[in-house]
Amino acid sequence: MHEIRQNEAPARAILVGLDTGDYDAAVSMDELRALADTAGCEVVLTVIQNRPAPEAATCIGAGKLTEIREQAALLEADLLIFDTELTGMQMRNISDATDCKVIDRTMLILDIFAGRARTAEGKVQVELAQYKYRLTRLTGMGTALSRLGGGIGTRGPGETKLETDRRHIRSRITSLEHALREMERHRKFIGSRRKKDGILTVAIVGYTNAGKSTLFNMLTDAGVLAENKLFATLDVTARALELPDGRTVLLSDTVGLIRRLPHHLVEAFRSTLEETAQADLILHVLDASEADVQERMQITQELLNDLGCAEIPQIHVFNKADLVDIPQHSDLENVWISARHGNGLEALLQAIVRSLPETARRMRLCIPYSEGSFLQRLREEGKVFSEEFTPEGTLVDLMVDVRYQKQAAAFIAG
Repeated sequence: MHEIRQNEAPARAILVGLDTGDYDAAVSMDELRALADTAGCEVVLTVIQNRPAPEAATCIGAGKLTEIREQAALLEADLLIFDTELTGMQMRNISDATDCKVIDRTMLILDIFAGRARTAEGKVQVELAQYKYRLTRLTGMGTALSRLGGGIGTRGPGETKLETDRRHIRSRITSLEHALREMERHRKFIGSRRKKDGILTVAIVGYTNAGKSTLFNMLTDAGVLAENKLFATLDVTARALELPDGRTVLLSDTVGLIRRLPHHLVEAFRSTLEETAQADLILHVLDASEADVQERMQITQELLNDLGCAEIPQIHVFNKADLVDIPQHSDLENVWISARHGNGLEALLQAIVRSLPETARRMRLCIPYSEGSFLQRLREEGKVFSEEFTPEGTLVDLMVDVRYQKQAAAFIAG
């Protein structure tokens, strides 16, 4: 897989949408434009065709394709991006009729994923999704594959190999699936060890470009890429976060979501997303400045429910609150912040403290020297902030695991 090369001239793209009345086509096209911008395209025209259903051979009809061919020649466009999934036959027919490269929404998303994956698991998931998607579209694509050449929509497995060696593709899919299962097994083992060791986990989820990575960086100084682009980060990143009550939790940042994220892409990244299902608390980050913030909340919530996260406590984190002029009131379930400027982070941290189960408490104890073994146990399983030797015993300020709080209460310092 290859990165988008900065010195290459950007592809001049025409965005093509199909409005069948099943969803808001205009909003979806706005999101497609954002995806195209993220992939490095220069969008020169947007076309929406109204039809009751996709046309079997060309999706949008031969007449509309003739118009697009003329516009593409006039605007020197070399790429058509369709806001719907195309069959192999449709891609071939559209490419033949317009003499342009043709990709659909899913191929564009996969292209972005290919450029964003950093971890081994992320790269395997992307490659597996690409092979599975393209394998089903080889029949009927004909010259459309060779016309794709390089550039947008072709990062990942080679097109010639896809067209000529199905057996190799299926073998590669099997190999990738095996590798992914091994990675999942290792990740689940790590997760079970965290649970056994009593490590609390907090997962950041939400619609892409809502500011998840910016928030993650502000809380942990992790330096994760945070751009005003969709899918700026793809892989799960985890860092330790110290809470105001002295406890330390593991905070993770996950891939963002979008409207109409194809089902098989959700399946491809299910193993990564399922890490959210193991969290003790979910921070559901929302862009408060978006007019459709409630719809985006619902999209994310539906996926969380599908992943079995319905019973996990959630805090709705309304980011970019500095850009809206509405009454804002933070409580245990809803917190208003500006991750970029750091506003509201203290309220968020306090909400996290109150939402997590109590596993440890900060206590100031004076432990007699005769109870040295008990003190050593507290040191090993807690966090010591200060320690001082006095005539009465060891004066210590530390986090005490919930298992020892009853015994420790006998030594509370006055």
